[in-house]
Amino acid sequence: MAPSPILTRYSTKGAVADPHSPADDSSTTLAWHYGDPLGEQRAAVRGAVIIDRSDRAVIEVPGSDRLAWLHNISSQHVSHLADRLSAESLSLDINGRIEDHFVVTDVDEVTWIDTEGDRGTPLLDFFTKMIFWSDVAPAARPDMKVLTLIGPDVLRGPIAEVLDIDPDAAPYTAGDLPEAHHEEEPLGFWRIMPPLSEGPHASGVLPVVDLVVPESQIVSWWDTVLEAGARAAGSWAFDALRVAGMHPRLGIDTDERTIPHELNWIGGPEEFGAVHLDKGCYRGQETVARVHNLGKPPRRLVLLHLDGSADDKPELGAAVTAGGRTVGRLGTVIDHFELGPIALALVKSGIGPDVELEVGDGLPARIDPDSIKVDDRVQAGRAAIDKLRGR
Repeated sequence: MAPSPILTRYSTKGAVADPHSPADDSSTTLAWHYGDPLGEQRAAVRGAVIIDRSDRAVIEVPGSDRLAWLHNISSQHVSHLADRLSAESLSLDINGRIEDHFVVTDVDEVTWIDTEGDRGTPLLDFFTKMIFWSDVAPAARPDMKVLTLIGPDVLRGPIAEVLDIDPDAAPYTAGDLPEAHHEEEPLGFWRIMPPLSEGPHASGVLPVVDLVVPESQIVSWWDTVLEAGARAAGSWAFDALRVAGMHPRLGIDTDERTIPHELNWIGGPEEFGAVHLDKGCYRGQETVARVHNLGKPPRRLVLLHLDGSADDKPELGAAVTAGGRTVGRLGTVIDHFELGPIALALVKSGIGPDVELEVGDGLPARIDPDSIKVDDRVQAGRAAIDKLRGR
């Protein structure tokens, strides 16, 4: 595994490499923090931080059929995605289980896709197999990297000005970075992502902006944003903020059985979802429709508060138990600057916040009641069945 250019630059200035980075040779090691992980989180809530996410895989898809083709093989409605707009989408298996989660941005007749680093090659392989007669040419772009800005100041003041971001732009809007564009393809663009909640009990949200830039310019843009008032933050801060905001990561907060409903990923871009319910057939669509119209997901994503007195934290993937019975799987475990030790977990849908839980080797845990989303809608399929039965 190779350190990112940002980690290399700060390695003698207090940066600590992320101990959770994958050990394979193709992965990129990021900075875990820059000497003050809790202070970096506070800076995101009070101002703005910039986070190196250059471990993400980037794929470009040129071709006149790119949007219709992508629409047919993934879960989001993107057939008419306008220029400089984005969306989130999934690739599912035939049973509706999540294989890939990715962000789509269309810029100047090229669709840019970024996903988890270890899923870049499998996703590109899937795309390649699905070309058939379509006018598309998906290709890996390891020379393009992702940076993420979080905080109230990213859409206002000097940072927004230096990036040329309209402060009134809506989530999923994208735009060219200043002086970083030529006729054939963008040499960098910004993209507004859905905001992060400050926590299940908080009323505020934190704006999020991604920068997709060439690796040759990543340090330059990093410096530009720092000079505009942002603070450098590591993956610890990013994970703490997304966990508090209930934003799971594929492969970390999920397992091979996870379906979209369990992660609250149902919905179109206007709902900040990744699975549009008003589109045609795609692989796994039958399961999506069946669960939405007739059933309930077997598990749900929750925020856990962990006992902070323990010396060691439970490991990723540890069992969540109730009365000695396994009822879930533990995802990201992280120390939050206000909430203390917290974690995301997938637990059985019948497990409520009043159930006493343990994780790992007996560490007490409790579900944050405000993290449970109650689905009390009348399901169309169930209503039809009840009507036929005269209920």
